[in-house]
Amino acid sequence: MKKQGSEIEAVGISYNIKIHQTRDLGCPFKIFSTQNHPEPDQKVPKLEEDEPCSPGVRRVLKNVNCLAKPWEILAIVGPSGAGKSSLLEILAGKVTPQNGSVFVNHKPVDKASFKKVSGYVTQKDTLFPLLTVEETLMFSAKLRLRIPQPQLRSRVEALMGELGLTQVAGARVGDDRLRGISGGERRRVSIGVDVIHDPEVLILDEPTSGLDSTSALQIIDMLKTMAEIRGRTIILSIHQPGFRIVKLFNSILLLANGSVLHHGTVDHLALNLNLMGLELPLHVNIVEFAIDSIEAIHEQENLQRELIDNDCIKRSKRTLQQLFQQSKVIDHEETVAKSLHSPLDFANSRLRETIILTHRFSKNIFRTRELFACRTIQMLVSGLVLGSIFYDLKGDLTGAEERVGLFAFTLTFLLSCTTEALPIFLQEREILMKETSCGSYRVSSYAIANGLVYLPFLLILAILFTTPLYWLVGLNPTFMAFCHFLLLIWLILYTANSVVVCISALVPNFIIGNSVIAGVMGSFFLFSGYFISKKNIPSYWIFMHYISLFKYPFEGFLINEFSKSDQCLEYFFGKCMVTGEDVLRDEGYGEESRWRNVAVMVGFVLVYRFISYVILRCRCSQRRFSFITARSFLV
Repeated sequence: MKKQGSEIEAVGISYNIKIHQTRDLGCPFKIFSTQNHPEPDQKVPKLEEDEPCSPGVRRVLKNVNCLAKPWEILAIVGPSGAGKSSLLEILAGKVTPQNGSVFVNHKPVDKASFKKVSGYVTQKDTLFPLLTVEETLMFSAKLRLRIPQPQLRSRVEALMGELGLTQVAGARVGDDRLRGISGGERRRVSIGVDVIHDPEVLILDEPTSGLDSTSALQIIDMLKTMAEIRGRTIILSIHQPGFRIVKLFNSILLLANGSVLHHGTVDHLALNLNLMGLELPLHVNIVEFAIDSIEAIHEQENLQRELIDNDCIKRSKRTLQQLFQQSKVIDHEETVAKSLHSPLDFANSRLRETIILTHRFSKNIFRTRELFACRTIQMLVSGLVLGSIFYDLKGDLTGAEERVGLFAFTLTFLLSCTTEALPIFLQEREILMKETSCGSYRVSSYAIANGLVYLPFLLILAILFTTPLYWLVGLNPTFMAFCHFLLLIWLILYTANSVVVCISALVPNFIIGNSVIAGVMGSFFLFSGYFISKKNIPSYWIFMHYISLFKYPFEGFLINEFSKSDQCLEYFFGKCMVTGEDVLRDEGYGEESRWRNVAVMVGFVLVYRFISYVILRCRCSQRRFSFITARSFLV
C-alpha cells in the first residue's frame, strides 16, 4: 500500500553538551548569560565505563537511529535524562548534532525550509494570556498564511472545531496568574498555533506534561486523528503514558542513557521483554514496565558481555542490545515521497507584519490592567499631587529654585517608574523567539511594531500628567511653552520605555532587569548636572554627563521656563538684578539648545531601540531557544 507524506529518518545521531564543573561555583558574574538550567531530559546519567568522553563534556545521544512515517505517531519514551527532548530538538532542526544526519523522504533535511513546513510544540505553553483562543489562532494564521481574510477565518474556525475549542473560542487563554481556559485546552491552543499552516510534520515535546489522565488522553487521541485524517507525521515525547494512551501509538522509540533499546511496535517490545525473561506484572502497561526494567536490562547486558568475553557463548547467543536493535518494524508499506513546498520568503510584507503585530500588541496593552489602568491613574494622581504641592510658585529667585527642584523630581519620577513594563517585555521576548524560529515574521517587524504601539499610550499618559501639573504650578503661561513641556514629558516617557525594552532584551529575568534599570537610571541622574555641575565633574567621568538621559530634558525644562522671559527673579533697591535669562546664561544654556535637546532625546530613543533590535536579532539567529543555546557544545 502506498502512502503519501513526509518520512523522517535519523541516522547515527550523536550529541554532546558542555557541562559546568562543580568547582566552577556557577560563575556568579555571568548575570547576563542566556544559560539556563537544562531541561530534565538533558540531565543525563553517568556514561558507561567503556564510552570515554572528554572532560567537561557529556554525551546525551549515542548513535541513535529512528524512523517516523506519515499517517502514524512515533512516541519517544524513556526515563528522565534519556535524551528525549534533545532528540526532538535535533529532529526539529533546533540543534545540530556532532554526528549523524536527518533525512526527509530520503533527502538531507534543509532546516530553513523544514521549519516552515513543520510544527514544533514545546513543553511550555508560550502564549499571550490576555488574548482569546480565537484571537490567538487568528493572529497566528495572519502571520503564517498568505490567504484572503474570509479564508483565514474559515481556517481558524475549522481548526477550533478539530481541536475541540469552539466552545471556548471567546475565552481568554490565561496563565498561572490569570484565570482562563483549562490546562488541556491551553495545550490544544499551543498545538493549534503550530498547525495553523497545516504542517506535514508535527513534533511535540511532552504534550501531556502537567495534565490529568483524561486531558492527556484527549490530547493524544486528537493527535492520532490528525495523523490518520491529514496524513501528518507526528513525533512526540512522553514520560509516563497510560494504558489507553499507549494503544494509540503506532511505534515506540525507547531511549536509555542516550541509546536506543527498542524501536518498533508495542507488541514487539512485549515480545522482546518476554524473551529476556521479564514478565509483565498485572495492572502495569508495557512501556512503564520497560522503563522500570532498564537497570535489569543493563545488568543482563553486562552479564552477557562477560560471557562473550570468556568465549562461552560467542556464537550461540546475542546481546540484548542486538536483540533490541532487530526489533524494528519491517513495514512493507511504501511511502510516496512528497516534496516539501515551503515559501522562500515570509508570508507577509514587512509593512503587513508590522500592522498585525501592532494590533496584537495594542490588545495586550489595553487589557493589561497593571500597565494601562493603574499607570493611567498613577500619572493623573501624580500630576494632581505634585501640582498641589508646588501650587502657584512665586516668580522670585526662591520660586525659580523650587521650579528647578520640581523639574529634577519630575525627571526622576518619570524615568524610574517604568519597570512595571519589564515583565511584559520579557514575556514578549520569549514568544518572539518561538515565533521567529519557525519563520512567522521578521525581528525587524517586531521591533518597529513594539516601538509604534506605545506612542499613543505614552502620549495619553503625558497629557494626564502634564495638564494638571503645568497649570497648578503656574509655569510659563504661553500655550507654546505648554506644548513644548508636553513634548518633553512624552519623550521622557518614550525614552524610559526604550531603555526598558533594551534591557529586557539583554537580561535573563525580572530580578536582574530591575536591578540593572535602577543602577542605570541612578547613574544617569547623578551625572545630570543637578547634583554636581558639569565643570566639577572629573574629566574621566565627563562622558557620563553627555550620555545621561536626565541632562537634555532637564536643560529643556529650564530653557522652556526661563528663556525669552522678562520676569525678574531678584530686585535690589527696585532694580532687577537677576532674570531667567541670566540663570540660563550662567549655566551655559540658550534658546539655540531648545530643539537640539529634543533631537538628542529622539536620538536616544532610536539608539536604544536599535540596540534592542540587534540584541534580539542575535538571540534569535544564534539559537531560537535560549536553553538550547546555552547547553549546545560542538566538539
